[in-house]
Parts: sequence; C-alpha cells; structure tokens
Amino acid sequence: MQRRHFLIALAAWPGLLPSQAAAVSFPPVEAGRALIFPDDYGAHPDFRTEWWYATGWLKRGDAQALGFQITFFRVRTGIGEDNPSNFSPRQLVLAHAAIADPALGRLRHSERAARVGFGRAGFAKGRSDVWVDDWRLTQQGDNYQASVRGEDFSYDLTLRAKGTPILNGLQGFSRKAADPRHASYYYSRPQLDVQGSLTLAGKREVVSGKAWLDHEWSSELLPSGAQGWDWVGINFSDGSALMAFRLRDASGNPLWAAASLRSTGKIDQFFAPDAVEFVPLRSWRSPRSGIEYPVEWRLRVADQEWQLQALIDDQELDSRRSVGAIYWEGAVRVSQNGQPSGDGYLELTGYGDKIRVG
Repeated sequence: MQRRHFLIALAAWPGLLPSQAAAVSFPPVEAGRALIFPDDYGAHPDFRTEWWYATGWLKRGDAQALGFQITFFRVRTGIGEDNPSNFSPRQLVLAHAAIADPALGRLRHSERAARVGFGRAGFAKGRSDVWVDDWRLTQQGDNYQASVRGEDFSYDLTLRAKGTPILNGLQGFSRKAADPRHASYYYSRPQLDVQGSLTLAGKREVVSGKAWLDHEWSSELLPSGAQGWDWVGINFSDGSALMAFRLRDASGNPLWAAASLRSTGKIDQFFAPDAVEFVPLRSWRSPRSGIEYPVEWRLRVADQEWQLQALIDDQELDSRRSVGAIYWEGAVRVSQNGQPSGDGYLELTGYGDKIRVG
C-alpha cells in the first residue's frame, strides 16, 4: 500500500514546507513501464517517496510466536536540490521497527530518522540497501539482512527469498484510484524463510520463521477523499501467498481495492476492486490514543474467504516522532472455514486523524 506518504514524513522535519517542494518535478508512475531486476530492487531517488517493508512471524525456542516489522522510507523532499552542501535535506531516510510480544501484551517499538549525508543515512541503486545509523536492510542475491537496535529490543535476521517477485497490479503498476495518476510501482516477495537472533530485555536467543517483503515507490499522493487504508500480506501454510488492500473514505466506505494471489504451481492472479471485500468483525480501543481499530476481519477475494484475528489486540504504533502518524500494524492469525491456514501482517491507518497526504 501507499503508506506513510511524503507530507507525513515532512511533519517530523520542521522547516520543510510542502509549498517549497511543489515546484519540483517528480517522475510519474506510468502503466507499461516494465519492472527490471535486479535494478528495481534498489532505490529510485528521483521519485517522491519509496519504502521497503518487511514483516513476519518468529518462533522462539519455547515455540512462542512473535511478530516483527521493519520499514525504511526514502523521501525526496524537493528542498535544496541545487545546494551542494551535505546539510541540504534533499533526501531523507526514516525507519521504524517493532516486535509484537504476547508476553508483554503490546508492541515494542523504535524509530529513526536522518537526512542523507555524512554517512548517517543512505541507500543504494541496483539492490536493496538502505540504512539509518546502525539500522540496515541490505540484499545479497536473494538474501536480505535486517538489523535493528531498538531501546528494548534488537534483532539480526536473514530473510531468504524463493521464487520471483509478485508484480502487483498490472505487471507492477498498482493503481490506488480510478484515476490512473494515483498509482505506484509495487512488488512483493512472500514466503521468505527467516533465521537469526532476537534480543529482548538483554537476553539473546535464536529465532526462525516466515516473512514478507514489499517494495514500492511513487510520486503521486493519495486521492483527496482517502481517509486511510487497510492492507494485509499473508503467508499461507501451503506455500501460497496473498496481498490485499482497500482505501476508505471518511465514512468507512471503500474507494478502491485490489489483491494479488500466488498459488503453488499456478500463475499469479490479480483482482479488481469489486472482487475484494474487507468486513470488520470486532474492534479494540487504544487506552493511549482512544482510537478504535477493527482487529478481527472477514476478507473476501473473489470466491474465497478468510478470517483475520490479531495475535494481540494492542499493536498500535505511535510513529509521530518520525513519520507523523498513529496507526495499527501487527501480526494476525489467518483461518479458512474454521481451520488455521496461515499467518500475516495487517496495517490499519486513518482510524483516528485522517492520514495527511495532501
């Protein structure tokens, strides 16, 4: 999904005014532009905004399940592009990470933000490699290494991809509205095998699991009527995978939706808005923000239905210090016809304040 956009990022950086960036020309996202690998694994710094988003489930030695998430955002601000100084904030990198810990009953969360320059933050072309300070997501072939050092947690995880990326939408051209200007280039890498280490409360332990990686870039803001979105990526137990999202208006009505399904041994399938339906079943209210989030759902894609249920209800993420928003993002269990069928990650935005995207 087109998450935590340019103007949200600017909220964390006083003095970077959207009006200053308005005169900068950002390249459009256009249908028919083929995604090319390995080039498109890397950064696209001419575009307004870009993100690499890894989520997954980890299993501890005692078989307890945890969720993990790491997101890096690259933002071309449009500020100071003719200024050669390293102090000029032409590009920003923002990141946040979390662990969904049932033993704690809420997220462990940390975030970082820096302008590119002086070695503090950066990104690479031609392969996924983006960092802020000692946080990094880097790619070697089909392996990704995610390293995070938070205030009360840290992890070093290797994510091993199998198979080619899913090119969401029309060969990677992912529309977010009826108007094709509102689109991104978007691919997913599901069913990543995970091995590594996790440190909680000073105790390091070996973990393993499954993960999902999204990479998306765009120059266009979301439609003005969009209040927020719901997005899910699911790794099914049989090796298949599903991505689905919808945009909502202020009344909760769907504005746009789409889905991608990879089934074992079959050609990837892509679904139009009328084939995708998110139905909330149960809500939870945050004791901190007062925001009410649907934490249990029925998801329909074409003629199939699944139920999504939060690993823990309290997976609210307060990222106002970096990307300027409060939203819900967490691990969900997935079932079909009453039987467990997979694990996923769910993102819910715009249930409090409208996401400020223009």
